[in-house]
Amino acid sequence: MRSTAKTPQEYIDNLPEGRKEVMIKLRKVILDNLPVGFEEMMSYGMIGYVVPHSLYPAGYHCDPKLPLPFLNMAWQKNYLAIYHMGLYADKQLMDWFLGEYPKHVAANPDMGKSCVRFKKAEYLPFQLIGQLAKKMTVDHWIKRYEKEVRANT
Repeated sequence: MRSTAKTPQEYIDNLPEGRKEVMIKLRKVILDNLPVGFEEMMSYGMIGYVVPHSLYPAGYHCDPKLPLPFLNMAWQKNYLAIYHMGLYADKQLMDWFLGEYPKHVAANPDMGKSCVRFKKAEYLPFQLIGQLAKKMTVDHWIKRYEKEVRANT
């Protein structure tokens, strides 16, 4: 479900009450931990954190007019999704995440290639997501993206 919100705050303001508080807390955790250089914006109808063109002029290979995406978060119909491109592109980061996850959540992770889905907000491991957000700098993400993603397109 893509939002038509123009800003992250507008996205949050349009959420139902039960979801709004969770997104406010998640956004704060990410902003408090995200390395310098990433910018928050609406991206693909979700709240996104990107590498701006000023740091990576080539942009996203699927559409070079767009900045390089890194992390997105959105409420879908039945779950909250966090999309972290580093999990998809960096096996070592994925292995770290899968090793840490059981320390924070009793259930197995519900995951896609770069997506972690949370059907119940009370299972959202805010501390782990904060750690994940700070694990990859802008420079590290650009290098990994060029090696693992862009090189294979």
